[in-house]
This record gives sequence, C-alpha cells and structure tokens, in this order.
Amino acid sequence: MTIEQIELNNYRNYDKMKLRFNKNVNIIIGDNAKGKTNILESIYYLSITKSYRTNEDINLIRQGTNFFKISAKIKTENIPKNLKISFNKNKKSIFINNCCIKKISNYIGIFNVIIMSPEDIEIIKGSPSIRRNILNIELSQLSQSYIEKYNEYNKLLKIRNDYLKVLMTNSIADFRYLDIITEELVQRASYIYLERKKIINEINSKIAFIFKDITEIDNLNIEYVPNIPINEDEYDYDILVTKLKHIYCKYRQREICLGMTVYGPHRDDFIFKIRDNNVKDFGSQGQQKLAVIALKLSLLEIYKNKFGEFPVLLLDDIFSELDRKRKNKLIEYINNAGQVIITTNDIRDINKKKIKNVKLFEIKDKKIVEKGDINGK
Repeated sequence: MTIEQIELNNYRNYDKMKLRFNKNVNIIIGDNAKGKTNILESIYYLSITKSYRTNEDINLIRQGTNFFKISAKIKTENIPKNLKISFNKNKKSIFINNCCIKKISNYIGIFNVIIMSPEDIEIIKGSPSIRRNILNIELSQLSQSYIEKYNEYNKLLKIRNDYLKVLMTNSIADFRYLDIITEELVQRASYIYLERKKIINEINSKIAFIFKDITEIDNLNIEYVPNIPINEDEYDYDILVTKLKHIYCKYRQREICLGMTVYGPHRDDFIFKIRDNNVKDFGSQGQQKLAVIALKLSLLEIYKNKFGEFPVLLLDDIFSELDRKRKNKLIEYINNAGQVIITTNDIRDINKKKIKNVKLFEIKDKKIVEKGDINGK
C-alpha cells in the first residue's frame, strides 16, 4: 500500500500544496512549527477521516477560509485509487474515485496507515480511553465488521444510558424496553471483547521479540483488562453473551441509580508489562517510548500478514527521541516496512548509510522543495 501523491487546499498552514512520494522512504525536513507534522496529519486524516491532534475538524481549516480539502492518489494491491475528503464547517464529504461514500465504515480500511509520534507516550501514561482508542482505530482498519459493530454498540450504549436516566426518575417506566436494548448491546459487546482479545494475542506473539531486539530487555507483553472478569477459557461468544446478561441483570438497580451503563467494553483497558511489572509505574521514560514503538512495529507485521502488504508508516520526529543505537535499530525495521514518510528537524538524526531508496523534501519559506535523494543527488 502506497500513497503516490497528496494535494492539500486550505489545510492548516497550507493554502495549496502538492507532494509526490516515492514507494520507499520519504523524509521531510524543516524547522519546528513550519508544517511538517501537518503533512503527516493530513495523510492520517485521509486514512481515518479524523485527526490524531484535535477532535474538531474545524481546527484544520486554514485561517481566513471556510473549508479544507485533501486529495490523494494511492495504490493498494497494485490497484490505483483516487481519494478525496473535504470539510466546510458543516459537512464532511468523502470520495473514492469520485464516488461519494455515505458511511465512514465503508471507507475505513481502504487506505491504512500507522503513525508514530512523540505524543504516543500517552498510550502508556494516559487514560484508558487513549488505549481503547488505539485498539479501536487499528481494529477498524483491519476489519470493516469491527467498525460496524463498534458503531452499533456506541449507538445502543447511548440509548441505554438515556433510558437508565428515565428509569432513575420514573418508577413506572417499562423495564421490557431496557431488556430489549440490553440484549442488543450484549451481542455487540461480546463481539468487541473477542476481537480485542484476538488482536492483543496477535500483538503479544510479536512484541516481545521486537522489544528485545531494540532494547535487549526480555518479556514485554500486553495484558488485556476488560472491566468485567473474563477467564482465558471464557473468550467464546456464547459464554460471553451469557456472562454479560447475568452481569446486567445482577447490577440493574445499581446502573439505574447511577443513570449509566457501568459494565462493558467502553470501559476496557490494557497494560504494558515487563516481567509482570506495569511499564507505566516501573518503566523508565526510554522503556515506555520503546514499548510503544514495539507495539507499532508489531501492528505493521499484523497488517502485512492480513493484507499481504504493509500500511503506510508515518514517523513524526521520532528519531530525535532515540539514542544512536535505537535509531539504527528502527532504521533496520523501516528499510523493510514498505512506504515510510518521516519528518525531522535535521537529517543528521538519520544514518545515511543504513537507510535506502530515500526521497528528500525540505520546507523553506512556506514552500516544500524536492531535494532528490538523501545524499543530495
């Protein structure tokens, strides 16, 4: 999977900008606050239909204008596709080959990316919602069925929470409606539990080896922490359905008193562990950063195994975060990871002898100039 060309209109600090990438490694250099990260963000947006830096699409519109547009030519399984997303304060429009896509779930997975950025440290340090979001994004790119079931779950969850608030204030309200909503919610929740457990198992089959290769430290793994007790032998759809029905029945009155659904995958978490110690509490800053990098590299392999090709890998100022040894290890991985797009302040961060097939861009005076290969040829 590759992105051959991207064109931005009124996106962040760009009025008009067009870049053509090679199919291997691309490096964008420039000073801070000049727009390097905005390019990676736009590529990510083209994939996920939202930013990883803001929750409000309106923040992506260049000041003084009222819309933005991202257009790109991609290639997946050697089939070219034209993608376009526009937003005009009120409406987001998504197109594949000039055909309007009405449901985002029909678009996610067309163009897959994985991003690494300094902010990824929050995957370990931040709240469980950040970690759940990572799982949801990756699973949505890997499976259209997952994003459909996940969206259905969230809609049902809102309906159920709203009705629990009704029951909290109205003693004669109909419990049968709550039972109907709960039945539907349980089916989606059981599916989500299974898919999350499955991808964490896949990550764990790879992450320890990658982490040891980078750090020489053994036994990194990820522990899935659902907010209901689930034994290893209970990860079966029918068993989970029965278990969840029992939990919602047992704690119905508690949820009515609180006016919210307390149990379910919307409160899941997962934990990074090294030799059974929580990396959040016991890992150094460097170990935390490298644990997240190992997670992303594990996901690269999972995508490759599923689709037969790598997603596009986006590295936002990652090399400045690593010492020389770790940089060289990461370079070894990206040399064999399909298309990679890197931003950096200075190419001195990168060992030119170890990296191959590179196209270099430089941001100067609000313009992006192609500089040839990394050696200036």
